[in-house]
Amino acid sequence: MVGAAPYSIFNSRTLDDIHREIQKVYLENARPWVIGYSGGKDSTTALQLIWYALAELSPSERKYPVYVISSDTLVETPVIVSYITGTLERIETVAREQQMPFQTDIVRPKTEDTFWVNLIGKGYPAPYTRFRWCTDRMKIQPANRFILDKASEHGEVILVLGSRKGESATRDQVLNLHRIKNSLLSRHTTLPNAFVYTPVVDFTTDDVWMYLLSATSPWGGDNRQLLTLYRNTNAQGECPLVVDESTPSCGNSRFGCWTCTVVSKDKAMEGLIDNGEDWMLPLLEFRDFLAETQEPEKKPEIREHRRRNGQVTIINNKLIHGPYTLEFCKELLRKLLTTQKLVREEGPDPNMKLITDDELEEIRKIWRTERQDWEDAVPQIYTDIAGDREWIVDDTTSFTEDDKSILATVCEENGIPLTLVAKLLDTERQMDGMSRRAGIQSRIDAIFHEDWRSEEEVRTGLDDSGFQQ
Repeated sequence: MVGAAPYSIFNSRTLDDIHREIQKVYLENARPWVIGYSGGKDSTTALQLIWYALAELSPSERKYPVYVISSDTLVETPVIVSYITGTLERIETVAREQQMPFQTDIVRPKTEDTFWVNLIGKGYPAPYTRFRWCTDRMKIQPANRFILDKASEHGEVILVLGSRKGESATRDQVLNLHRIKNSLLSRHTTLPNAFVYTPVVDFTTDDVWMYLLSATSPWGGDNRQLLTLYRNTNAQGECPLVVDESTPSCGNSRFGCWTCTVVSKDKAMEGLIDNGEDWMLPLLEFRDFLAETQEPEKKPEIREHRRRNGQVTIINNKLIHGPYTLEFCKELLRKLLTTQKLVREEGPDPNMKLITDDELEEIRKIWRTERQDWEDAVPQIYTDIAGDREWIVDDTTSFTEDDKSILATVCEENGIPLTLVAKLLDTERQMDGMSRRAGIQSRIDAIFHEDWRSEEEVRTGLDDSGFQQ
């Protein structure tokens, strides 16, 4: 018995049908569009279909702007960043030449929300399945800020995503739950005045590749280069524009962040290295080093016994470790700058920045104001590895390494935690000279209410496994 032919969107619909649907949505909904473009096969298919559909309209009908946005977390795999950047530049150029309504933009996290500021500055541990602190800060918020800004400017927007059925059970449920009756649009799960359109929702993976390899890229790209990229990275999927928590996680064999530790192995980066991008090996080694910090036996060595709020947390009679220690964060910064130096020497870009100047300044500020880094270690570490550069001058009175050494002696003699006194002094220094010091008492009170027991004191009464006796 011969089996039924596999499903394909093209068994029931022609490209003209799909183009007419896109045109109908565009013309009947007098709103600008925001297309989430990740550089992968699905978002490329959606964007290319929309381009060809709108190109069939008259210039006077193409009056609603179409914003093509990509998310750059600042830790994206460099090869993918280069590919996406080049594509966006071509889209912008050809759109102007052909009077198409497309405009491109790259959304990035705020400096205080970047990966390195949170990991190295605040000491957040490397992300894992139950603590993916990176997604909201680095992907959801930047994309949503752009969408909300355009919704505020135009009243409403239509967000176009390259989502397809079957990618995620949760995603399928969300798409169906918020579908507007008798409409091709869905309501966005969280963003007011934003609607969602998914033109390739019924495409199979084979449909996507069949289309991309048969239809010429309208902005002069090479879809076969994209296929090669997938083959070289062993990629089974792309890292989509993330606008809510239902979007599938990246990592594993998807295009995504080179620092991703949510999965056990980064098959995409391994694939690139195996296919000739040897210069990326230091990136993979750094990523694997981060992943190793999640091993239970290493946590007591590299993480604080208190949480960032200064409290000790014990769950099921077991101590839960907090952020990386300042000393380990210094080691991470040294290792990152060394990795940057290696990829500059071996890679295609001698000026490649794995960490930006703004991030370095923000880390320095956090260490100085929140983590009692009186040594001002960031400029010292940077100079040792990367050389001299200009730093923001702090005009306020600050403590020095010698001051901390003296304070450490006094605190030890009097049995007082060094960090407690240093934190009180830093708080007073930060509010010195302010016309209103109304908050000083509450800030001092909050410091005194932190748990200042040492880890040894906390563990008193615990057996070797960490459980209370």
